[in-house]
Amino acid sequence: MEYWNPHAETMSRDELSILQTSRLRSTVEKVYSRVPYYRAKMQAKGLFPGDIKTVDDLKLLPFVTKQDLRDTYPYGMFAEPLESISRIHASSGTTGKQTVVGYTKRDLDLWSECMARCLVMAGASKLDIVQVCYGYGLFTGGLGAHGGAEMLGAAVIPASTGNTRRQLTMMKDFGSTVLCCTPSYALYLGDSLKEYGLTKADISLKIGIFGAEPWSVNMRKEIEDRLGIEAFDIYGLSEIMGPSVSQDCKCHKGLHVWEDSFIPEIVDTETLEPLPDGEKGELVITTIDKEGFPLIRFRTRDIGSLTHEKCECGRVHARMSKLSGRSDDMLIIRGVNVFPSQIESVLLESGEISPHYQIIVDRVNNLDTMSVEIEVSEHMFQDFVKGMENTENRIRAQIESVLGISCKVRLVEPKSITRSEGKAKRVIDKRVF
Repeated sequence: MEYWNPHAETMSRDELSILQTSRLRSTVEKVYSRVPYYRAKMQAKGLFPGDIKTVDDLKLLPFVTKQDLRDTYPYGMFAEPLESISRIHASSGTTGKQTVVGYTKRDLDLWSECMARCLVMAGASKLDIVQVCYGYGLFTGGLGAHGGAEMLGAAVIPASTGNTRRQLTMMKDFGSTVLCCTPSYALYLGDSLKEYGLTKADISLKIGIFGAEPWSVNMRKEIEDRLGIEAFDIYGLSEIMGPSVSQDCKCHKGLHVWEDSFIPEIVDTETLEPLPDGEKGELVITTIDKEGFPLIRFRTRDIGSLTHEKCECGRVHARMSKLSGRSDDMLIIRGVNVFPSQIESVLLESGEISPHYQIIVDRVNNLDTMSVEIEVSEHMFQDFVKGMENTENRIRAQIESVLGISCKVRLVEPKSITRSEGKAKRVIDKRVF
C-alpha cells in the first residue's frame, strides 16, 4: 500500500487519541476566546474550555448547525481576523444567504495535504495528469482537488465543468490519467465517448475520484466499465472543507475520515445522542486543526454509520459508510445544494402564480435534471395559453439566477397538483442511488 503521509495515516489508535485530545482542547479554547457565538453557546450549557479534558468530552459540547452560520453571516464564526484569511468560499442556503467559510494559508495547506492523501490512496502519484472537472469558484470542488494534485506534484488540468466534447478532447490529447468530477458527469463522459468517435482504449484514464452527490455501487461499476478505470468515492462539505474530508481506499469498504483533522460522530436523528459503531444516524464533524473557521460538532444532516476497525489497507482512521440520505430536505443536484424553500421564495416573489408547486428531480442520460411544475392563479388562467411561455421563461431565469443551475419550468392549471392534508409533498425524486 502507498501512503502520502505514512505516520499520520497509520499511527496507533492510542497515539491518534492523544493527538485528537490535544487539538480538540486547543480548538475549544480558541473558539471560546475568539468567537462570541461559541462562547455564548458554551456558557448557556455551563461549559468552560477547561471542562474538555479528553476527546471523550466532545459529547458535552453544543452542536452547530447551518442556521448558526446564517445567523452570524458573513464573518461572525471566523476565529481569525480578515487580514489572516487567504481565501473565502461560500455555499447557498435556504434563505438565499450563503454560509461563508474562511481559510488561512495554513488551512489551505491542510486542505491540500488531505486531498493529496486521497489521491495517493486511490493510486495516484506525481507522474499522473489530473483533469479536474469540478466547478471552480465559490464551490469548493475545483480548487480543493486542484490544490491536492499540485501538492502531490502531479500535472493538473483545471478543466472545470461543461463542454463535453472539449473535455474528451483534452482527456485524449493531454493524456489525462486521473479524473475528478461528479459521478453523474463521469458516467455521461463514458456514454459520450462513442458519440465523438472514441473508445476507452483511446484515453489514458486509470483513476476516477468522484463526489458532490450520492451514487450507488452499481453506478460505480457502470463508470468503471465505460471509462476503464477504478472509481473512488470522496466526501467533503463546504462548511468543513471541500473534497478530502474522507475517501475510500482500494479496499472499497468505507470512506476513511482523516481523524487527525476531523473527529466524526454518528448521533441519533431524534435524541442527538451519540451512537455506537455500525448504527445509522446523522454524521456530525468537529474540526480540530483549522485556524480560520473551526467548527465544533457541526451537524452535516447526512445519514450514515461509522466503524473504527483497522482497515486492510493499514490505515487506522475511522471509516464512514456510503451516505444513505439526509435528515433535512436539501437536494444535491449536479453537485449543487438546492432547497425547496429557495424555489418557493422565487415563486412567491413573482406574484404571478399560486403557492402550489412540485419539484421533480430525475436522472436522464446519467445527468441530474430538475423541473418545476407550478399552478397558475385563478385570475391568470384566462390568459394562461397566451402568456404561458413568457411566464415560464421569466420564472425559469429567476430560479436559475438563485440556484446557479438550469431547470425546466412548466405552468399547470389550477388545482391540478395533488393536495395533502399533512405536509405537502414538494419534491418527487425519481433518481435511484
